[in-house]
This record gives sequence, C-alpha cells and structure tokens, in this order.
Amino acid sequence: MTTQREHLCDVLVIGSGAAGLSLALHVASQYKVIVLSKGPCKEGATFYAQGGIAAVFDETDSVESHVDDTMIAGAGLCERDTVQFIAENAKECVQWLIDGGVPFDRDGQDNAGKPRYHLTKEGGHSHRRILHAADATGQAMQRTLLDNVRDHDNITLLERHNALDLITLGRQDKQIAGAYVWNRNEEHVETVRAKYVVLATGGASKVYQYTSNPDVSSGDGIAMAWRAGCRVANLEFNQFHPTCLYHPDARNFLLTEALRGEGAYLRRPDGSRFMPDFDAREELAPRDIVARAIDYEMKRLGADCMYLDISHKDAAFVRSHFPMIDEKLRGLGIDMTKEPIPIVPAAHYTCGGVVVDKKGRTDIHGLYAIGEVSYTGLHGANRMASNSLLECVVYAKSAAEHIMDTIAHVEAPPRLPAWDESQVNCSDEEVVIQHNWHELRLFMWDYMGIVRTDKRLERALRRINMLKQEIHEYYSYFRVSNNLLELRNLVQVAELMVHCAMRRKESRGLHYTLDYPDMLPESKPTILDPAELMKAKDTH
Repeated sequence: MTTQREHLCDVLVIGSGAAGLSLALHVASQYKVIVLSKGPCKEGATFYAQGGIAAVFDETDSVESHVDDTMIAGAGLCERDTVQFIAENAKECVQWLIDGGVPFDRDGQDNAGKPRYHLTKEGGHSHRRILHAADATGQAMQRTLLDNVRDHDNITLLERHNALDLITLGRQDKQIAGAYVWNRNEEHVETVRAKYVVLATGGASKVYQYTSNPDVSSGDGIAMAWRAGCRVANLEFNQFHPTCLYHPDARNFLLTEALRGEGAYLRRPDGSRFMPDFDAREELAPRDIVARAIDYEMKRLGADCMYLDISHKDAAFVRSHFPMIDEKLRGLGIDMTKEPIPIVPAAHYTCGGVVVDKKGRTDIHGLYAIGEVSYTGLHGANRMASNSLLECVVYAKSAAEHIMDTIAHVEAPPRLPAWDESQVNCSDEEVVIQHNWHELRLFMWDYMGIVRTDKRLERALRRINMLKQEIHEYYSYFRVSNNLLELRNLVQVAELMVHCAMRRKESRGLHYTLDYPDMLPESKPTILDPAELMKAKDTH
C-alpha cells in the first residue's frame, strides 16, 4: 500500500458553485479553506443559471409578499419559518454579492443617487423582484466569486478532484473528520483532513435522460451524506423546467423563465396557445403546472416538442434582454425575434436533499450541507423561480457564521486511515458502466418522470436493485474512475427518490401520480432515515 498525500485545512468545501464559493469567502477571512471542484470550476449548475436571484429591492414589494408567493408555489409543503428566514436575509446577502462585484443590470439611480437595479418577474412571483445580469446571471456570479476566491490567500482551490466518501469518527455520535478524494489529474486517491466539511455539490438531475444541468450534477453530496448516516427528505420532488431547447446540437440548453416573464407565449405546433386551457396564470403559472401541460400536449398530439414564441415583441428589446440566448439560437439557425423556439421539459432542480437546520448543519457533527444538495424547507413541493441562488448565498452566510463561532473549540481530527487500493485491478469493461448509466437515466425518465404510477415506481426500484449489485461488484474489484463514482452515486440517489415517491400517496406539486391524483388535506415532508430504511429491508 503506497503512502498517500494528505491535505490539512480548517474547512473543506466540496463543490465550487455559488453556495460553496460564497461560504469559502466568508470563512477564509480567518481560517484555511480547501475547495474541491469535480471538474473545471465553472462547470456547475450556477454557471448555467440564466434567470436571476430573488430579493425585495422594490419599495412597492415586501418580504411578506415574497414569503406568500413562495408558500403558494410550494403547494403547502414549505416550512414557513425557513421561507421567512431566507426572504428576510435576501437583500443583505444579495448586497454582499453586489459589494463583491457581481454586475447585476441597473436601471438608473434612485433619489439618493444610489444604483437602482433592473428587476424582472418570473412564474409564481407577484412582483418584479428578480435581479439579473442580462440572461446570464449565473455566469456573472460564478466568475465574480471565482475571481475573489482565486485572489484569497487562505483558499486553496483543487480542480478535477472528486470527493469519494466522507470520513467520520465514532459510531453513534458521529463527528466529521474529512474525506477521501479522487485526484483526477494524477488518478489516485488522497485524503483531506478538516475540522468541518461543507457539502455544496448541487443536485442530481443527471439521473434523468433529459436535463438542463451540466454533467457534474450527479447527486454526489446526497449519496455521500446518506452513506455516512444523514437523513434526506422530499426527493420525490424533482423539478422539470418547462422550456429546454429541443435541438440535436444543444440538448442541455435552458430557455429562461424570464422569456415568459417578458411576454413569451407557449404554442402548439399549429400555432395555437394552450396554457390558458390549463391555468388562469397562463404562461406564468408555477413550473410544475407548465411542465405537465407541455408533457400532456406532446403526448396528446404525438408531438416531439412544443414551441416558445416571443417573436411578437420588439426585436431590439428581445436581443437586448436576452443576448446570450439570442446568440446561441442564431448559431443553431433559429431567430427568436421572427420564429418560435422548439422546446421540451427537462429535469432541472432537485427540491429535496440532505436534511439541515437554519445553520446548514446535518445529522453529523461538523458536517454542513448548503445549496441544492440540502433540504431546508424552502422549496416545498415545487421551487419558485430564482429562489435557488438565493438559498445558496443565505445559507452560505448562515453556515459560515456558525462555523466561525464554534471552530475555536473543535480539535483537529487525528491522521486519517489511507485508502486501500492493494486488492483492486484496472477494469477492462468500462463499456458496461456506460450501458448501466444509459439504462438508469432512461428508466428514471420513463418511470420516475413528470407523471408516475405505483407500477412504474416498482419497476424502477427493481432495476435499481439490480444495478446496485453490479456496481458494488465493480466498486469492490476495480480502481476508481470518474464514471464509476458518478454512477454509484446516481444509483444511490435514484433509489432514495423512488422510495420517497412510493411513500407519498397523493399528487402534490412536482409529484404527480395517476394512482393518487388528488392532494391530501394535510401533508408532511417525506423524510428517509438510513437506519430505518436498512431495518425495513432486513425485515423484508
């Protein structure tokens, strides 16, 4: 067994999107931080976020209105105290981004000579409260945060480093000690020892065949936390963005909800509008309603796609407000100022995740989870547009404050056990991993997609159990690879999603089942506990 490299820091942040980089910047004022990025730092969901970040900046708007809109969108499952906490802290946290250099679009000055920010409106919001940087808000945030991180002496950024598993001490009252890390540059396993570990790994939409997310969204943090003993919640609520571009050369390209906020219509192939038939809010209904309407019309008509049309708006207005989308579409031969855009729904956001409190703490001492990887109670049964980036920065600040308040009393963990690769071989069957990968994403789309049934969920679970066995054999006998790690995590998260869906005997928000089409009068979050699920399996 060879000697392994061990890194030492105060705080290990796993993930390099808005949540992870924001927390790193807060903590690094006093402590040493290592940030792991699975790929290049820009390759995360933050970078591809188009719409913006929600906060009350308009004097005609209010925190109470933001809370009420979020509660309505969440279909009765949001935790009001969490929604209140985030909405109340929104303006301060967005101002922190502005002070850090994020170039949100401006709209002149107020009477005191301070910048006034251009605010747009998206589905579910009753006011214009979305700050944005044209139609590439995520890019602007990611680049600014990354520049600030790279300028900081207390932050070490390790790109192309995958976290394999968390390392904990103790059996019952677990304490985090660090993580095993796959160095993809040198293809070997290293350890990182830390007083605190923060999961900021994003969601798990790559479990589906069609997704707006980048390739890194493979549920790593949820799977690692579950294996370490953390509870997860509400993983049946997978948000499908209604409008992803339908084009063979751009499978993951999202068309922001702000297009509908600025007046775009959804049309059938014959040009007729259909959203007025489904909801009084028409194109600005919450995403679950819009996605189901599109799915319904596609299946009813046997159509490959529906269409998003903003060609009735002034061409100069469209190009100035959506320059990145306009450029992308023109490169594909589509002029959105003159013709409708072909669209389909695609998996977009994981509303559930690792259970945390308002300080981002999980069930394991010293382990935090922030951003899309977590379940805070904000999103309920359906995330409202532009609340996700907001959740990232509010919880980054909250978790960072708790870490800095308590870290002085935490001892550095002892030297960690090395990763044992002495009994493994190089796999000559990498193609099998690719086949398993494709099979998983296809049956999750078919059986755990926009519309579900008990029979579909049972089929999905049977297939997942078969895949888990195959992957366990691979993981035991062959050396680590990026594809194997992601497949292992995605199959684990797929199992948790299906278990959550099977427990919810109603249709609510993003979870729609033909067997239980109505909402129950009262409902609670679906919480899975590793110990309880293991006991139930042993009983069967």
